[in-house]
Amino acid sequence: MTLRKSLERGAAQLASGPHPEKARMDAEALLLHQTGKNRAWLIVHLDDDFAGCRAIGYAALLDRRAKGEPIQYIAGECEFYGMPFRVTPDVLIPRPETELLVEKVLALAQSFSAPRIVDVGTGSGALAIALACHLPHALVAATDVSVPALAIAEGNAQRNEAVIRFTRGNLLAPFAGEVFDLVISNPPYVPVRERDSLSVEVRDYEPAVALFAGEDGLEIYRRLIPSAYACLAHGGYIALEIGYGQQDSVRALLEATGFVQIEFTPDLHGIPRVATARRI
Repeated sequence: MTLRKSLERGAAQLASGPHPEKARMDAEALLLHQTGKNRAWLIVHLDDDFAGCRAIGYAALLDRRAKGEPIQYIAGECEFYGMPFRVTPDVLIPRPETELLVEKVLALAQSFSAPRIVDVGTGSGALAIALACHLPHALVAATDVSVPALAIAEGNAQRNEAVIRFTRGNLLAPFAGEVFDLVISNPPYVPVRERDSLSVEVRDYEPAVALFAGEDGLEIYRRLIPSAYACLAHGGYIALEIGYGQQDSVRALLEATGFVQIEFTPDLHGIPRVATARRI
């Protein structure tokens, strides 16, 4: 069987999966992963023979994807802010919309000569690493409750040559007594009641601890916002990713804590996605 035929059969198989609209793209992505080649090579070699162990391995990858497993977990990596990251089911897959949070923090960081930044709930380390690589003069720390997640984050930092102080702990507890200029987080914010509405990739494969935050999705914000205020320097900022419909609730929490200059930045779909505020 040729690569072309294998690709066609793969796309046909995935057309019966959870995302038929991406069947061809996913089948090609898995084929490139299995062969270790790029798309330019594939176009030239579509009529090459494809059999044996490589074909068997490709079939196994297709079966995993057909059941809903995310491409990123199958391949074991993804790209975020132009950098490669290893990902496993121990960490949330970095989303393109989270790059908006990176952009906002990079802009806010210009107010400080050597910004002290802490990333709360770092997961794969994507946020902290992107910032450390683009702010070489910054002092970046990151924390997570998950030991496996921290191991992945540390590996990703080494891979991208980012200098970050990783610490295990719940929210900002590991940094008691320390002062930061920027507290950032992409915390769990999905309401538990919305679990069944999530796609199979998210619901059945990504870590629940990184997704869900109580019945209304605000559980982490209620704890993180006051503790962030307490450890921020005067003039420092908090920057958070938020979920759909959470703007008013997050604003109320920020105002009640004492934050000012509260702003919300929409994503490409016009949904308020990043909340920023300043401690006076």
